[in-house]
Amino acid sequence: MKNQDIRAQLSKIEIALRSEIGLGLIQQHLADLQLNIIQQMDLSNLIDYLSELKLADCGSFERLMRLDAALCQLDLGLYGLCSDCESEIEASRLQSDPTEQRCSICASRYNQEHRHELRLNH
Repeated sequence: MKNQDIRAQLSKIEIALRSEIGLGLIQQHLADLQLNIIQQMDLSNLIDYLSELKLADCGSFERLMRLDAALCQLDLGLYGLCSDCESEIEASRLQSDPTEQRCSICASRYNQEHRHELRLNH
């Protein structure tokens, strides 16, 4: 897959996440001004801003972090490499989720090691 195709997929994910985060903020009755600010921020500033608002526990925040990592990897020429073992992530995993950070072996190992943390968060 070409970088521009990957970037287009990641851009669609970013737009959806920004909308989802905006809806979450509306539910918390935050001002329209904050919603406009969110749409104009770059990803790293948006991540910092959501942390300040104590919204780092929401699922959108985690997906936003994965999106930011994928975009950074793409810029560095490391997109598609496992963040743990640095082998190639299976194409099917990346097609299912372009923000995937781990190959299937490392993802399984990570989920096993963090199983307790995942249960505590739900």
